[in-house]
This record gives sequence, C-alpha cells and structure tokens, in this order.
Amino acid sequence: MSTYKEIRGLKVRDYTTNPDNPIEGQLWYNATDNVAKYRIPNVFSSWRTGNNLNTAKRLLGGVGIQTAALAFGGDTPPATANTESYNGTNWTEVSNLNTAANSLFGFGTYTSAIAAGLNPGPGAYTGSESWDGSSWTATPTYNNTRFDGAGAGVSNTSGIIFGGYDSTFKNNAETWNGSSWTEVADLNSARYALMGGGTQTAAIAAGGEVPPAVRSAVTETWNGSAWTEVADLNSSRKNNNGNGTTTSALVYGGEGPSAARTTKTESWNGSAWTEVNDLATGREQLAGAGADNTSGLAFGGTTGSNTGATEEWSANAPVGAWSTGESLNTGREEFNIGGAGTQTAALAFGGLTPPSSALTEKYNGTSWTETGDLNKARHSGGGAGTQTAAIYYGGDAPAPNAVTETFDGTSWTEVADLNTPRGYAAGCGTQTAALMVSGAYPAQADVEQWNGSAWTEIANVNTAVFRNGAAGTVTAALKFAGQPGNAQTEIWNGSAWTEVNDLNTGRGGVGGTNTTYDDALCFAGTGPSAKTETWNGASWAEIGDLNTGRFTVGGTGSTTAGLCFGGRTPGTPHSAVTEEWSGSSSTIKVLTD
Repeated sequence: MSTYKEIRGLKVRDYTTNPDNPIEGQLWYNATDNVAKYRIPNVFSSWRTGNNLNTAKRLLGGVGIQTAALAFGGDTPPATANTESYNGTNWTEVSNLNTAANSLFGFGTYTSAIAAGLNPGPGAYTGSESWDGSSWTATPTYNNTRFDGAGAGVSNTSGIIFGGYDSTFKNNAETWNGSSWTEVADLNSARYALMGGGTQTAAIAAGGEVPPAVRSAVTETWNGSAWTEVADLNSSRKNNNGNGTTTSALVYGGEGPSAARTTKTESWNGSAWTEVNDLATGREQLAGAGADNTSGLAFGGTTGSNTGATEEWSANAPVGAWSTGESLNTGREEFNIGGAGTQTAALAFGGLTPPSSALTEKYNGTSWTETGDLNKARHSGGGAGTQTAAIYYGGDAPAPNAVTETFDGTSWTEVADLNTPRGYAAGCGTQTAALMVSGAYPAQADVEQWNGSAWTEIANVNTAVFRNGAAGTVTAALKFAGQPGNAQTEIWNGSAWTEVNDLNTGRGGVGGTNTTYDDALCFAGTGPSAKTETWNGASWAEIGDLNTGRFTVGGTGSTTAGLCFGGRTPGTPHSAVTEEWSGSSSTIKVLTD
C-alpha cells in the first residue's frame, strides 16, 4: 500500500497547533487537538448568465454540451423551424428544420443530432429529422406517436426516446440505430414534459407530468434492457429539463406542484438527488444541454412570456475572498478607477479628503508609502498604467479639468491635456496607450484615446454614465456600471462599442481590476455596496463580498489578485481601508470530516 510520503512527497509532521501556511492537500497532526488535519480549496457551484438565444421561444429542443450546444424548433409563437448553435459564448443561427414544430425533444451533439416530436402532417406526431452539423434531413418516422417526450444518445445514429403525450400519457421507449426505430421496454411511469439524458444503453428520465395531471418526482434509469425506478427528485415538477448521465446529472426549472415556475436545480450522483444553487430565471418549457452535473446549459422557455435567457452551470469553481490589508496613510474618496499597478505593486493618486488631494501612495503588498505628489490636486479622474509608469487624466478640482500627468516611479510630469475637460470617468490601458471612457456630471458619452503624446476623440459609448468602470486596452476594452444605478456593460473592439450582458446589480462609484477586457472584477459602488462580480468575457457572476461596503473607491489588479482602497461609507467618509482579493480560498478540515 502506498504511503502518504510516496503520494505527496512529504512526511506527516506534528505541530503544536497548525502550520502557518499549509499548502493545498497537506496533511499534519495537531498535537493540541489530537487530530490529523488537512487543507483543501473552497469551491462553489452556481449558474451564471450567458448570452441570449437570438429568438426567444419555449417548447424547444436542445442537445450537446455547455460549450457546444444546439437549440431547435420551439414556439415563438407560432411553431418555428429556427435552429441555433452555441459555441460557449454566442448563439448563431444555422440551417432550419424542414418542419416547423414545438414540444420537441431529441438527442446527440451540436454536429450530430436527432430531433423528434415533429408532425410531418397530416395527423400523427411521429416525425424526426437528423442533423449532420450543417443541415437537417427527414428520417423514418418512429412507431409510437408522441410529442413532448425526452431522449438520450450520443449522435444521429445512436439514441433512445421515451415518454411523451398524444391524447394519452406515453411510457413507450424506442431506440434508433441510424436507419430505423425499434420498440424496447417501456418506462414504469407513463409521463410527458420530462428530462432525459445519457446514452442509448444507459439513460436517465426524471420529473414530468403523470396522470391525472400530477407533477412527478419519479426518476428511472435504463440499462439497455429495462427501466428501474431509483431515488425521487426532492421537488416534483413538469416542463423541466436537464442534462447528464445515469451517474452524474442535473435537473432544473419547470413547473412545481403549486403551478409556479421554479428556479430549483438538483444534482444527481448516481444514487440520490441534492438541491444545489437555483437558476437566476425561474422558467418552464426550457431546453438543456451538458455532459454531467458539473457543467450544464439552460436556455429558452417561458417566464410567463417567451425568453431567450441562457444560463451556464459551473461546479467546483474556486471561491474567492477579500481580506483586510494595511490602510492608506491618508483616507480619501472619489478615486473612481484612478489606480494603477498590481495587488503587490499598486499606485493610488489624487482623491478627495476633502479638499481635492495631490497625494500619491505606493503599495508593496504589505504597506503604503507616500511618494511624489501630483502637480495638480484633483479627484475622480481616469488612471492607467503601472506603479512605475502611470498616467492620470481629467478629474474635478473642483471644476472639471483636462490636465494629464505621467508618473515615472518618483515624480509626476504634466503632458498634453484632454480635449474635453471632465471628471467622474474611468480609465484603462498603459502610460503610452490609454482610454478615457464616459464620465462628467451630468454624464457624457465621450471617449478619448491617448497615444503617448496627444489625446484623440474616438467613437462614443452607447450609454453615457459617470462614476463608471473600465478595463483593458485601447483596442479591446470593457466599460461597466455607472450612475445612476447603471448595470449596462459595453465592449470596445478598437473602432466601436457594443452592448453586452449587464451586471447583476447596477451601481456607480465602483472599483475594478483594469488589466483585460475579458477577465475583470467590479466591486463596491453606490448603496454603499460590498458586492463583487466577475466578468468572463460573456457574463457577470456575483462572488464574495467586500468586508466593508463602500463607494467611490480605488481599484486595480486582476481577478486572481485584486486591490480595493479608500472610498466612502456613511459612518466613515474618506476611508483608508484597503482590501486584497484572492481568486481562491481554502479551509482546514479534520481528517474525519
């Protein structure tokens, strides 16, 4: 038998209490508590908002995995043949079904799938079509007429369909081999509007409606020859969907016993269902895709009206956390995004004490040290760059001004002014290539670009805001948040701004990381708020809160190592508090846990 030393390369050591900085997975013996302990990372599972379908619809079919899915048919109304493909970020319209239909189901992948539940007319719902990655082709009709059933399978040549409805509740199951349908053993529980997942020889069915119009919690698994009832869902439902296999699956959404649309999500481990974090949007008649209970995709459905909402399920993601660092020497607010550098090499400049401040402080990851002052005292300007090569532009002092200064690690030097004096704006980029985004009071949509020697006006943002955030470069930038209570997000591609998915909570006076446009943090804001959200290039997700809620803060760093400093709280204006963000955290556990 292998020893711990052979596996980890370390001996199990004795400590009076716990080691000061244990590494992930380290095991030790705590002599005071007389127990063995170990350190593991904290993780969480949750849904995050993705980009919407191009066509909002319900009663649609869906197949594939989280990063490569297919949505087909549905009710807009009327019934539609529309088909869309998902690449993990965006939905793209592709070739339509030959027959417009709703109440669809199927199986397969985004390049090889079967759609069932079509009515080729007149009469029975026995139609199916095969998808080859570029077009749909009619295939032989199946044996038992039905719509609103479920399916499981890996391609357009191997799958199984089961359940459904057509004047009666169906328990029939049929397999597909690429050329014909064959009847196999029936479900134990006749039902429709259920979830299906798995393969032709190992499938799972859960939820749905059973006679007489009762929402079901029944789960069954298929072994290639027979269906077996296993542990029930915790919450009975119909018009739900899900994804996965007989040993690892998800069920989400649907209509619960009270006829209310539900957000409830449950995870299956092969023997039992466990309630996990809810969908953001409660809905029914939705579609789903995903490989297992660690990654899922929920899309479409109805909330009372048709929706194109898409949500992505992530399991075992690292849990980040804020910890208090050493305070600024001088408390102040209205930094906005007027910071530069990294978590361990940051620069804070300007601000409001009041009055407007020229103070500049350096942070080395442990403490702040005063360095050369700005030439012009001001607050709420835009900032960018590093601790040794920074730029600060605009701001209020108290009137809007256009002054630009650069920092060489020791002192500030005035350079060319902005074209439009303004404050309450956000900056991003480097000392020689920066953007000044929106701002002013009232808000302006103006954007200016710095090339190292002069400012040039470029394309405006779509929505004018102030006390907003920005991240990225002059060719790939992100603008987010702003007053009054704005959640809107825009992306810059070097020539135009495009609106994308909103923050979960609209607010101004935010701080943020300023490194890249597709991986950013937004924290704090009006309220005052402690909320922190992370952007992955497509959507925002709420993560761990600041310890101290505040607004008009300074911020810099990255999504794995961020920094928030200063700001204002109702009880402590002109705060000096500094907090450090770590993209991961850990817990010490007892070996018997």
